[in-house]
Amino acid sequence: MLQAIGLTSAPRRGLPAAVDDLTFEAGPGRVTALLGAPGSGKTAALRLMLELDSGRGITYFRGRPMHRIPYPAREVGVLLGDVPGHPARTARGQLRMLGAAAGVPAERADELLELVGLAGLGEQRIGALSLGMDRRLALASALLGDPHTLVLDDPAEGLAPREGYWLHGLLRAHADRGGTVLYTTADPREAARAADRVVTIDGGRLVADQDAGDFSRTRLRPRVAVRTPHADRLASVVRREARAARRSVEVVTEAGGRLAVYGSSCAEIGDTAFRHGLPVHQLADEVGDTGSTASGSGTGPAGSEAPTGFADPVGATAAPDPADPAEPDRAPKADGGAGAGGGTRPCGPRSAAEGVGPELPPIRRRPAPGPLHPLRYELRRLLGVRTTALIMAAVLVVSVGLSVILARTGHAPLPKVLAAWPSLLPLPPAAIGAGLLGALAFGDEFRYPALAAGRGTVPRRLGLLLAKLVVSAGAAAVLALAVVLVSAGTLHVVYGRGVVHVPPNSAFLGASWVALTVGCAWAGLLAAGVFRVTAAGVAAVLAVPVLVVPLVQKVLTAPGSRPVAGLPAGLRELMWPRWPYETDRWVAVALGAVAHPVGAALALSLSVLVCAYLFTSLHGGARWRSRGAAGPGPTA
Repeated sequence: MLQAIGLTSAPRRGLPAAVDDLTFEAGPGRVTALLGAPGSGKTAALRLMLELDSGRGITYFRGRPMHRIPYPAREVGVLLGDVPGHPARTARGQLRMLGAAAGVPAERADELLELVGLAGLGEQRIGALSLGMDRRLALASALLGDPHTLVLDDPAEGLAPREGYWLHGLLRAHADRGGTVLYTTADPREAARAADRVVTIDGGRLVADQDAGDFSRTRLRPRVAVRTPHADRLASVVRREARAARRSVEVVTEAGGRLAVYGSSCAEIGDTAFRHGLPVHQLADEVGDTGSTASGSGTGPAGSEAPTGFADPVGATAAPDPADPAEPDRAPKADGGAGAGGGTRPCGPRSAAEGVGPELPPIRRRPAPGPLHPLRYELRRLLGVRTTALIMAAVLVVSVGLSVILARTGHAPLPKVLAAWPSLLPLPPAAIGAGLLGALAFGDEFRYPALAAGRGTVPRRLGLLLAKLVVSAGAAAVLALAVVLVSAGTLHVVYGRGVVHVPPNSAFLGASWVALTVGCAWAGLLAAGVFRVTAAGVAAVLAVPVLVVPLVQKVLTAPGSRPVAGLPAGLRELMWPRWPYETDRWVAVALGAVAHPVGAALALSLSVLVCAYLFTSLHGGARWRSRGAAGPGPTA
């Protein structure tokens, strides 16, 4: 059961609210269509239900609002727009990554690809999918957690008729299993054909809440579509003959020399045009929507003004083809839900006595919940596209080239040669590459919000942050180790054995090297998470040697500054129990790395970014907790 109560969007300055006091229900075991013309507020209403936009009102999914559902993907399947994923990711990889976030096994991806008819296209890139395949993959993403409720925004948009029949058959099967289906559409004939209940809105306000049978009787009427260069003359002739024969015929004049004639037939209109010598370019039976508005006029039996209507762009009849194997078997429609029997409500605002008043809680954008298995999700995100491999390969190639050049000159020390860090560069290629990988960890989330899936921005919970920190640190350490090993091997091949040797302080150098690459990866990750763009992460990494290092050097070399050589011994005196003397050496190594200008600058930058990230996360979390505390419980 889906219950939307008093949904009202926050209006923009100088504009009316896109959704105004919208209240309706979508029952289980039924397909409900939210019908409205483009711009009527259908998508805005869905976003309010899912707590993606600010406003007022409340929506209950089986008695719970969205922010109180612990695992939303298992309760609500959402389709808003296209597939939210990296265009270079495969269809199977996208579903497996989302499955890791939803806590479902990886085999579920293959099951859904088979269900939506993409079994042979699992390795197809998302960017290469056609519109029909994209909609199928989006529907598979919505069904990934086997949810009870489906909330779909115009799922049949752009689909061929056969694909549309298949889609509605799948929705019907979900409803027959006891699920709730709510989808939006602008086609009244589609709503009458595929839905059990039709909720009509206009200007963001409820117009009618009807059973599909009542909707068909009150909104859809057969008519004759006529296109002729003499539309005004033919309309006048048809009206005159209808008055003479005392027949109820309505004629609506539309743009482009088109007429819509209600209460007549193709044969009668064709005979009339032939008798008066009027050419006809189109003559077809259609089903018109009497609830839409258009310019035109018509006459009834007494010459009164008739209801206006618009010409449906699709000709022929609206009934499904019973011979089409894609058309599902329709179960008898049961009556029920709010407004049964084709009731309507006025467009005026509802009062508090009607159950919807100013006491409704505000709707604030909610932070989407983090994945159940963030580490598995992050590994699939990192390895699911070729960007990671290309960055690592480019870093290795550039590093090896610089190492060969530095070793040939003979002026650079061996650690600089193995790290491929000439004095002209602010950072070695490995550190820049690690920073780019870290920046992409959050930057791609905001550019291609795979975790959003129509449910808000990238989750900023601590579990996902820790997973990204661990994975980015692992990738940076692997990259740092690979650069040193490949550079050493290349120098051995090019210049012989005497070039590379193990330095006496190799442990300190190795720890400093890994710490540098990991720190750059974390700086890029945190900056991209704070500013929500990859470029900000890369800029933060480059700002460390360019801006922060000079400031740290001024502080460390300031007159009167004292060294920290006695810190290990001082810590030993304060600690209880006493640590081994061997620990003093590792503490000294860590202090030496931090005391280096680059290390100190990097540590300072990371501290600032961590504080900024935690501040933005805790600020959003506290605001949402206040929203949850203010929300009322479900009504009986």
